[in-house]
Amino acid sequence: MPREGIEVADVFRCFGPAFLDQHDASLSSAQRHAMTAIETCRTAALGGHVERCGDCGHQRVSYNSCRNRNCPKCQGLARAQWLEDRQAELLDVPYFHVVFTVPAQIEVIAFQNQTVVYDILFRAAAETLRIIAADPEHLGAEIGFLGVLHTWGQNLMHHPHIHFLVPGGGIAPDGQSWIACRPGFFLPVQVLSRMFRGLFLRYLEKAFAAGELNFFSEHRHLHEPATFRRYLTPAWKAEWVVYAKRPFAGPAQVLDYVGRYTHRVAISNNRLVSMDDSKSLPPGCDPGVCFRWKDYRDDNRQKTMTLPGEEFIRRFLIHVLPDGFHRIRYFGFLGNCHRARKLALCRELLGMAPAGPATEPPADYRDRFEALTGQSLRTCPHCHTGVMVVVDCIARPKICQPIPDTS
Repeated sequence: MPREGIEVADVFRCFGPAFLDQHDASLSSAQRHAMTAIETCRTAALGGHVERCGDCGHQRVSYNSCRNRNCPKCQGLARAQWLEDRQAELLDVPYFHVVFTVPAQIEVIAFQNQTVVYDILFRAAAETLRIIAADPEHLGAEIGFLGVLHTWGQNLMHHPHIHFLVPGGGIAPDGQSWIACRPGFFLPVQVLSRMFRGLFLRYLEKAFAAGELNFFSEHRHLHEPATFRRYLTPAWKAEWVVYAKRPFAGPAQVLDYVGRYTHRVAISNNRLVSMDDSKSLPPGCDPGVCFRWKDYRDDNRQKTMTLPGEEFIRRFLIHVLPDGFHRIRYFGFLGNCHRARKLALCRELLGMAPAGPATEPPADYRDRFEALTGQSLRTCPHCHTGVMVVVDCIARPKICQPIPDTS
């Protein structure tokens, strides 16, 4: 069945060769791999299978997915499985959504030192929440929370920030009671902002002193210690933006909301409006990629933006994280090493029923998809009664490797 609309993969196929001619040497292996994976996702290049309906004989070809975490088409099942895993961890308390951002001076450093600076962002923000929450003047409890790193704004520009999902309360220091936060209020954002600023900048200065930061092109001069300190002076004086959104209505809303953040990529296919590489378009029409975006500085108005194809690809690839980098992390009593034990204690303190035993997900992805979403991939899309059965496999085409010159 022909698909509707354009996809990020179409942009890569159309403008990718010209982009690689200019920028291939500056791309990381993760960025190159993401481009290749997205272009070949659900195409014959990855192989697949042929299915036929046992009732009406309808036949369809299904190509394999790339499973790359940057692919807009490959996050649905991963998101559903992640939400299913988190369901058992929800507590019967209000939840808060807290966001930590960094000023423009830091965004520049993060752009050229992603792994180091993103790790610092996670560490400083998480320590801020834990320290302020443990202070008896504010909450006086051990909290648990998860964080999700995003590096983009609606216009695809570099804008690193972390979304935290935090239960409204925590375990008392003696472990004998649950301490709830005040109704509708978690922690003072001004206090969070100033501690976050101090922790982040101190960790950044330590990383600089240890030689962990690198600078290129117009920021090469920041290698000089005195220049680096001067560059950070405005950041020490600025008010860093930390904000907490109003608490969720209940656990069901929590999962629905946080699922929008955990497995996002920089832009989804449904935001793409048009693509044209023509050099002779009618007046008023620009060649390139047009997409929808929300302008938060203009009362959240929906707008469209057209970028040259190569610039669109450049912005997309900015947000491909280094290999092995974990963009979802867990802290406090949700930390991986003691999550089960401490969640059981939280449930006991809150008077909740113990969590049920974990069940193994079905091995077949079609069974897993149906169990998670309630939608069947086996039902015939034509007659809606028959079952689609695999009747043939499509092998990946063999790639002929060049014979090395051993002369």
